[in-house]
Amino acid sequence: MSQDTAAVDYALHTAKEHDVRFIRLWFTDILGNLKEVAITRDELEDVLARGAAFDGSSIEGFARADEADMIIKPDATTFRILPWRTRESTVARLFCNVLTAAGQPFEGDPRYVLKRNLEQAARLGYTFYVGPELEFFYFRSAHAAEPLDHGDYFDQTPADLADDLRRETVLTLVDTGIPVKYSHHEGAPGQHEIDLQYTDALTMADNVMAARLTIKEVAQRHGAYATFMPKPAPGINGSGMHVNLSLFQGDRNAFYDPDDELKLSELARGFIAGLLRHAPEVTLVTNQWVNSYKRLVPGYEAPVHITWATINHSDLIRVPAYKPGREESVRVEYRAPDPACNPYLAFAALLAAGLEGIAKGYPLPPPVEEDLQRESEKQLQARDIHRLPGSLLEAIQQAERSDLVRRALGDHTFHSLIRNKTIEWEHYRTQVTDYETKRYLPVL
Repeated sequence: MSQDTAAVDYALHTAKEHDVRFIRLWFTDILGNLKEVAITRDELEDVLARGAAFDGSSIEGFARADEADMIIKPDATTFRILPWRTRESTVARLFCNVLTAAGQPFEGDPRYVLKRNLEQAARLGYTFYVGPELEFFYFRSAHAAEPLDHGDYFDQTPADLADDLRRETVLTLVDTGIPVKYSHHEGAPGQHEIDLQYTDALTMADNVMAARLTIKEVAQRHGAYATFMPKPAPGINGSGMHVNLSLFQGDRNAFYDPDDELKLSELARGFIAGLLRHAPEVTLVTNQWVNSYKRLVPGYEAPVHITWATINHSDLIRVPAYKPGREESVRVEYRAPDPACNPYLAFAALLAAGLEGIAKGYPLPPPVEEDLQRESEKQLQARDIHRLPGSLLEAIQQAERSDLVRRALGDHTFHSLIRNKTIEWEHYRTQVTDYETKRYLPVL
C-alpha cells in the first residue's frame, strides 16, 4: 500500500516545523469507537513507511487471539495538528488503515470497508459525496441529562456556556482542516447542530470521527459534557445525523437533470429507490444501539415510515429544494442515521443500497407529503408503506437476512456486527428498568 510522497513529505516537514512531540495514530473498531496508538516524532518517518504493530485481539470485532498481530498504517494525507493540545507540547493526528501481519488490508477495518465500496462506485464512474448534520446535547455532566441551556430551534440565546462551546468547537474544527457549513441551536433544551461541509465520503467519515472527539474535548475542557446518545431523555427530540448524499461523474452532479421538475435525474431516482427498498436492512448499521430506537418513534420529527418527499420533514428521505444555478445542490437527505453510528459503515451501507437501486432499476414510488401519523396500519398497508425497524432486535433480524448488507460490509464485519448487537440486545432485554419498577412494583 504505497503512500502519497508529497503527503509524507508534508507530514514530516510540518511535524518538524511545528515541533510536534507526539502523533496520535487513529483507527476505529466496528462500533465506531475511536482507538489510538501514540508515537513520538522520531518514529514518524518509519511508521509512515512501515506502520505500527498492535494487538488486534483486544479491539472489538477485530482478530481472534490466534490472529492477534496486526498493523496500523497511517494515511499521510490525514496529518493534522490538534489545536487543543498545544499547552505543554504540540500533538498531531493521523488516520490509519488496519493491515494484517502480512501487510494486506484487514477486511474487518471499517475504513477499508468504506474504501472497498467507494472503489466499487469508482469502477462505475462515480464519486460519492456526503454532508452530515451532527446533532448532540450539552449537559452539565455525564451523570444526569441536565441541559446547559433552554433554547429552541435557531434561538440566539444570551451569551452562555453552550453558545460559547459551539462557537469554540466550530473554530477548532476549522483550525484542523474540517470545514463547517452551518451551526445552530436545535429543537430541544441543550441540543445543538453542526453541519460539516460536503466532501468525498472517506474524508467525511474521518471528519465525523474527528468532529465527535473535538465536540467532546471542547466541552470537557470547560467542565461540561457533550453526548451523541440518540435519545438521552424522554419527552424531547432525539439527536439524528441527517446525511446528504450525491454521486458525481467527474465535476458533474449525476443526480441533476435540468429537465426534471425536481431536477432529479433517473439515476438519482434509482438511488432513492434503492435506499427505500433496503432501508430496513441497513438500519442496523445507521442506528446500531438499543437507544437508537427510542428516537425513531412518532411525534419527535424522526423518521418512522419508509417514504420520501420534498417538503415533509418526517419522511425517511427528503429531497432538498434545488438552488437555481447550482446543480451541485441537488442531493438526497437520508434522515434515519444517528450521530452515534460508525460513519464508515453507515456511508458504505447507504452507498451500496443506492447503487443497488440504480443497477436493478428499482421503480421509485410516489412522494408522500402528508402526515402519516394519522393513518391506521391498515391504510398504510393498502398504500404499501412500511415502517423502519422498531427495535434493535428487529433491525438485527432484518440485517441478518440481507445479502446486500453482507456484501457491503464483507463477511468478517457483517458477522462481527451481528454477533455484537445480538449480545447487546440480550443484555438489554434482561434488565429491569426504572420504568418497570415504578410502574409495576406498587401494584403487582
